[in-house]
Amino acid sequence: MSEHVEWSEAESSAPSAPAAVTPADAADAARLVAFGLQPKLQPARDQEYTELLRRYRDDPAFARLADAVATGLGLVVLEVSPRAGMAVTAAEDSVFAVRMSDYARRTAADSGDRFLHGLAHLAVAALAFPRPEDLADDTYIGRLTVNGVDAFVRQACRRLEERAEELGENTDPATDAPGLEAAWRIWARRSATGATKDARRPAASTTGIVAKALTFLTDSGFLQRTGDDGGGTYRTTARYQLQVRDMAGSAAMAELLELGVVPVTDGTASLLPAEDTEDLELVADAGLPFHS
Repeated sequence: MSEHVEWSEAESSAPSAPAAVTPADAADAARLVAFGLQPKLQPARDQEYTELLRRYRDDPAFARLADAVATGLGLVVLEVSPRAGMAVTAAEDSVFAVRMSDYARRTAADSGDRFLHGLAHLAVAALAFPRPEDLADDTYIGRLTVNGVDAFVRQACRRLEERAEELGENTDPATDAPGLEAAWRIWARRSATGATKDARRPAASTTGIVAKALTFLTDSGFLQRTGDDGGGTYRTTARYQLQVRDMAGSAAMAELLELGVVPVTDGTASLLPAEDTEDLELVADAGLPFHS
């Protein structure tokens, strides 16, 4: 916090005449981008990182050079600040892009499961920041659990089924039907926990899919694991808030939030209680998400 205050102090003096870019400048700019590609690295814990961030703020020519290096690598700069470091995300055609099909292929043999893995990531984002003001507040920290995310999606499944019945739509489409509604219905059919001889959580169960998503986001520096309750508890980071801001306008995110499963009341996000939860196959002690 002290660094953020220092960052926001008096504006820099008027810039002098631009100097020629040197190989050393290019190396420093590339070094800053390299720091940005280490999402778990916190600027406050690395003096060189901190100094390069300060130079990015104080030297417009250096900032443009660093942005150009990032662009050349197929990266989009989301923010450069003491709290987030050089936060970058990969453009669709970047060598750093992680495709959902590849992500799902590493996780499950069934290629159709990529819809479920995509839905897990969508649900995590929606629960982490359920309101526009949550995304706008740099001090906001979202907290969630594996079992809470699974419970949220199953509640959404129930809401979608009710809506389809009201409209007289087919409520039992083929499991390979495209679209998020089909993915939600497939999710509802899938066991939450499954069963293994040694009581492990099967990767193909819905809680296994959520756990995979949260582990991936943690390894990517977007979440931090805080405990084991509810199948695993996590808190958001500044980088994840920036990522969700970037995707907040997506139709899928809007459709999920419009279901009303996450109520907007006094700022506390929680799941709405179902009228009858016996058929939802929810995990015991689901550990519903909470925020502060």
